[in-house]
Order: sequence, then structure tokens, then C-alpha cells
Amino acid sequence: MRTHYCGQVTETLVGEEVEVCGWVHRRRDHGGVIFVDLRDRDGIVQVVYDPDSPKVFEVAERVRNEYVLRCKGKVRFRPEGTENPNMSTGKIEIIGSSLEILNRSEPPPFLVEDETDASEEVRLKHRYLDLRRPEMLQRLKIRAEITRQLRSFLDQRGFMEIETPFLTKATPEGARDYVVPSRTHQGKFFALPQSPQLFKQLLMVSGMDRYYQVVRCFRDEDLRADRQPEFTQLDIEASFISEAQITNLMEDMFRDIFTHVLEVALPHPFPRMTYAEAIERFGSDKPDLRIPLELVSITDLMQEVEFKVFSGPANDPKGRIAALRLPKGGELTRKEIDDYTKFVGIYGAKGLAYIKVNDLSQGREGLQSPILKFLPDDVVDAIMQRTGAQDGDLVFFGADKATIVNEALGALRVKLGHDRGIIEHGWKPLWVVDFPMFEFDEKENRYVALHHPFTAPVGSVEQVAADPEQALSRAYDMVLNGTEVGGGSIRIHDPAMQQEVLKLLGIDAAEAKDKFGFLLEALSYGCPPHGGIAFGLDRLVMLMTGAQSIRDVMAFPKTQTASCPLTAAPTEISPAHLRELGLRQRQPAATE
Repeated sequence: MRTHYCGQVTETLVGEEVEVCGWVHRRRDHGGVIFVDLRDRDGIVQVVYDPDSPKVFEVAERVRNEYVLRCKGKVRFRPEGTENPNMSTGKIEIIGSSLEILNRSEPPPFLVEDETDASEEVRLKHRYLDLRRPEMLQRLKIRAEITRQLRSFLDQRGFMEIETPFLTKATPEGARDYVVPSRTHQGKFFALPQSPQLFKQLLMVSGMDRYYQVVRCFRDEDLRADRQPEFTQLDIEASFISEAQITNLMEDMFRDIFTHVLEVALPHPFPRMTYAEAIERFGSDKPDLRIPLELVSITDLMQEVEFKVFSGPANDPKGRIAALRLPKGGELTRKEIDDYTKFVGIYGAKGLAYIKVNDLSQGREGLQSPILKFLPDDVVDAIMQRTGAQDGDLVFFGADKATIVNEALGALRVKLGHDRGIIEHGWKPLWVVDFPMFEFDEKENRYVALHHPFTAPVGSVEQVAADPEQALSRAYDMVLNGTEVGGGSIRIHDPAMQQEVLKLLGIDAAEAKDKFGFLLEALSYGCPPHGGIAFGLDRLVMLMTGAQSIRDVMAFPKTQTASCPLTAAPTEISPAHLRELGLRQRQPAATE
């Protein structure tokens, strides 16, 4: 039906007859001459209709936005002064000789243009229209290009793309699984996978050696701003490989896609930072290195002060006191400081102390703060020296449990970077390594795995069992501009180590056999050392396209409430369907 896509009609085709198909992006009637901007996935081209062809012109008069057209005509240069340098087709136009309306359109609920004031709810309800917008189309084209490049890179290095099941067994975090009732095994349920983790490890036992998959994963998350119940990840696993080998290979892969897709050169090598250092300096295990602000520990300086707000955490083994210097922060108003105090409260901070540095040469008299009266001169001097404070700066303080201080000041650091415009331009990738193997959950009164229970710890079975709190894992996360884009580890390949880790996590032998018996058995049949990583494809595309949300780089995303305005899913199913599945629906518990 066409000879060219709209975006392909350029000055190289001047004098030739072409046929194009697409949607009416815009129609303009200028003094008896009708201009139609025709749009398809490749671009927009201007088609001109004049009254010299009455029958064709009469059809053009009936055309409206989003009508589907088939246009035929000869390509010519636009008259001088009417060129559009912002379009690849901006130097030419098509003089229309025929026009066929292939389908009409109702007036759309919003303009199909890059800039729209339509709410996200309206856009998602009419997603097929939203995806026509050039901005959305371009993001999905870049997504396809990224995926194609990732596949090409891995194919060339001996990785095999292998599909793993969607209908599988519930995980230990069963509350986050989407479950699927079985009609043929009534009373039993499949679960949709949160990750192909166990299957890709079984593929290593099988001798596949190098595996990858662009795979859909499912997680029944609590309501969160930028999470999706179904998402896509690039899943990778390899046998006989070390941490250095796989992280170096993944660096090469990222440099490859950034070069091909964005024409950007990433550093070689990526910097590496231990988990402990990341938490100490940035309060986060995914620090945004574009922001030149750092946390400075001053716990030791506060142990002898009489001010209990500081001395309490300073003498608590699980406490921390940290300072965050904001250059030129003395410009902040009291209202702005109060707003930042409310902000850190979101993370559990009870307050936000500060010192304004007006004139260091005047000592205490050159400083301004409600807390100065509680601090002796030597402590104040030490704080100024350790933080590197200068005239005009402001120093914020966090004092509480270390976890609260880290989260609150870590988030404040990022917010200040954005609010004050002190974010460096460019890309700052980072490997975070040497994670703790376990965290102790005080509510559950047991250890939990910081990554997952199949991550290999550093050391022998005996060493890990003797001191699990100090055990480090062989895990590695890739962070890009403050966003974790991927995480992986060397896996446990020894059955004894796997059983010990499960035991430390409070999973006894019976439960381990029930949940992971197939894996434990597989490990006993000559499992090779292996490791892997998974990258969140949606997050990566979001970063590379500059989108504000992962929903803007997915064709058909869900809302924050895990619902679909387009299809109205999830919906109820009929009583007959329930009976066939052997299920009976209970009424939801009444809420006050």
C-alpha cells in the first residue's frame, strides 16, 4: 500500500512519485490550499492538496486529526522560507495527486503530540493513542534498539538464549507471588516467577555454560511509585566464572550499548566501592556519584557531650551521628530548612540539626545554630575541620540509629543535589561489592539474606556458621546515576553450604526439602561454580531515554495500584469459572 515510510521521504526523492500511509498529525487550510502532516512510526511528512484536483481536494476537506490516510503524489522542494529544519523531511513536501481515507477517527481525548496535559490515567486508558505520540514512539524504538544490541553482544560471546517456565512453584517470599490456580490439580497452585533464578542455576548444572534471557517477571508489590507488577529483566548466568570476569564482561556490554545507542563513551573500568564505604560516605548502597556531597561521621566527637540527642546515639553500638556539608547552604531560608526537616521525617528522623557558617574566623561567634549552646568549643572546631566547612556553608546533622541516619541523610543528599542544581552532567556507573551476607531482622528475630539465599558467602561453611553477622557475600550491584540497574552474585554450588545458609535463615531441613529439594538434589550431581546477574531493562531504558517513569518506556504498563485502565484488569471471574477451578470466593473483610 506504500512505497515509503513518511520519515523516509527526503530531498533524495525530489521529482519521484511516492505513496505513503499514516495518521493525520495536523491538518491546516491556508487560503484554499490544504496541508496535511502525515505521521507514521518513522516520522512526519507534509502533503499538499490544492483545488486544481477538485475530487481529491474534496476528500482532503473531509480529513480530520487521526484519520488514517493513503496518499500518493510527487516529491518537491518546499518553497523558499517554508523549510522546517527540525524535521528530517523539512526540506520537501508531497504534492498530492490522490487521497484515500482508509479509516476515520473520533476526536481523540487528548492531542497526539509530544507535549500533552492529559493525566496519566487518561493516557493509560487510551494507551493506543498515547503510543502514537512521537515521544512515546521514540522511547519504544530506543528500547527495541537496546534489547537488540544486548542480544547481539551476548550472542557473539557464546551465550544461549533459553526460555524458562512462567508456571512454577511459589518462592519463600510467597506473599509477593502471583498465584495461578490449577484446573487439573484442584486445590493446588502455580506461581508466576519473580525471577528465573533457580531455573538458570539448573541450566548451569545441565552444562549449558552460558545462558541469557530477556524475560518477563512478576511481583505482587505493595503500592510504590515506580514499581510494576510485571517487568522485564535481562537475565544472565555463566559457569566457571569469577566475580572479576563477569563484572568486566558486563562493563563491556554496557559500554557497547551506550556507544551504539547513545554514542556515549562510558569509563573504563567502572569504579568499584565496597558496601561499607558506600553507606559510610553516601548513606546508600546505590549512590549517585554525580552529586559532590558526602556524609561525614562525627560519632566519636559526640561521645562526651552533655547533649543527649547527640551523646545517646554516639554511645549506642547501633547509633550514628553524621554531618552533611552543603556549600553555600547559608543562603537557605528558615522555611527551606523547615521543609528539609519535614522531608527527613519521612525516613524516621526526629529532627534535622544544622549550623550556618557565617564567618569561620570569628570562631563560635561566626556560627549560627540552636545547638551551639550544647557543644563545647573543641567539638565545634573539630566538626568544622572534619567537614571542611567554609564561610557561607551550612552543615546538617543526623543523630539516631545508623539505619535511620543513613536513609535520612542519604535521601537529603540527593534532594539537595537536585534542588540546588549541583548534579554533574554525564553518566556515573559504579560497582558496589562486598555486601553483608545476612541482615538480622529484629521483628522476625532471625537472619535474612541481603540479596537471596543462593548467593555464595565468602569463606568456608564453618566460618560462615561461626559468625554469620560478619560474613560477606560474593555479590555485586551495578549502579548508574544513583539507580540500581542490575544485581548479581557468584552462586552457591556446594550442597553443604546451601543447606547451612538455609539453616541460618531459619529454614529447617524439612522446609528446605519441601521448597528447594529439587535444587539441593541438583547441586549434588556435579554442579559447576557459576554466577550471574540480572538487569532491570525497564529502569535501564528509562535512564537512557531520560524518561521520568518506567511506565513511560513500557508499552502497556499498570498504574501505581497495579491495575490496567485500558482493559479494566483485574476483574472478577464468573461463578462457573470458579467452580471449574474448584475455588470459592470469600467476601473481603469489612474495613472501618
